[in-house]
Amino acid sequence: MPRPILATVHPDALRHNLDQARRRAPDARVWAVVKANAYGHGIERVFEALRGADGFALLDLAEAQRLRALDWRGPILLLEGVFEARDLELCSRLNLWHAVHCDEQIDWLAAHKTQHPHRVFLKLNSGMNRLGFTPGGFRAAWARLNALPQVEEISLMTHFSDADGPRGIAHQVAAFEAATADLPGERSLCNSAAILRHAQSPLKGEGVSSLAADWVREGIALYGSAPDYPEHSAADWDLQPTMTLSSRVIGVQSLQPGDTVGYGSTFTAEAPMRIGVVACGYADGYPRHAPTGTPVLVGGVRTRLVGRVSMDMITVDLSPLDAAGVPASIGTEVVLWGVSAGGASLPVDEVARAAGTISYELLCAVAPRVPFAL
Repeated sequence: MPRPILATVHPDALRHNLDQARRRAPDARVWAVVKANAYGHGIERVFEALRGADGFALLDLAEAQRLRALDWRGPILLLEGVFEARDLELCSRLNLWHAVHCDEQIDWLAAHKTQHPHRVFLKLNSGMNRLGFTPGGFRAAWARLNALPQVEEISLMTHFSDADGPRGIAHQVAAFEAATADLPGERSLCNSAAILRHAQSPLKGEGVSSLAADWVREGIALYGSAPDYPEHSAADWDLQPTMTLSSRVIGVQSLQPGDTVGYGSTFTAEAPMRIGVVACGYADGYPRHAPTGTPVLVGGVRTRLVGRVSMDMITVDLSPLDAAGVPASIGTEVVLWGVSAGGASLPVDEVARAAGTISYELLCAVAPRVPFAL
């Protein structure tokens, strides 16, 4: 039999989470963000569940080609735009919309020969200080684009740095409103955190009533993770887990007080206990830096990781199962995150926090050697 580790994608949860964006931003069209191979879920595996979105947003031209190969004929947005001039040929051929965030991209458009004018999203750097034109240069960039015959329509976008935290978005909204005042075009501001926390906030603009009036970009919330965890959990936002990483117990050891576990002997038993050895390790994408105490479900019972994560194995404390009278032996189901066969849930946010990272990294890091199922 194959090694007993499996990543399962839950299409119904994807549909549910997409509906949450629509419920919170009822006047907006929704980009389903599928960058990084749909946050590790696989574009082909999520496509049917997400084809109810108004468009797909991503970074990679090859991923855009995969969507067109799936017969998606609706909008596809390149969130970082093109990376060199010749990329515009593929944008023309595949009818891709693309962000414009620097003068070089406008230069490439001006030199591009096409019979099909492009739809572009002009990006403002409203305070994130990654990509985008400064407020002082934004209107000049808009004027350059507006004068090009290669450009059919200009939309306006920015990205929030603190929509998930106490600083909030007011400073960036003010910058956006000032830079875009009286400019025509659809707006796209809201990421997952802004959809959940700020979508109904008012926004000035031509025909615009709220932050979510035109397009919202649902990323991590689409995949069942709370962007502002631990202030809110996925359940608080009525989001459902879209991936379960599961395995099985492949060995059991009985320890006496003073016995240690794994490389570096980082865990020492303080009392007699049993541990289970699980077929999952850092070569599968499980975080090597996850410490003793990281939550795990074994046989549907919450327990903890003990000792250091190895390349192919982790070890887990079976004491809570023994105390509850739940049998645990070789073959017992283990859920690293997601939902057990019996319905017990372990949010990926909890695992990520215990490991000192974020859910995005865990979902994106599932290794190619892990088989997937729907």
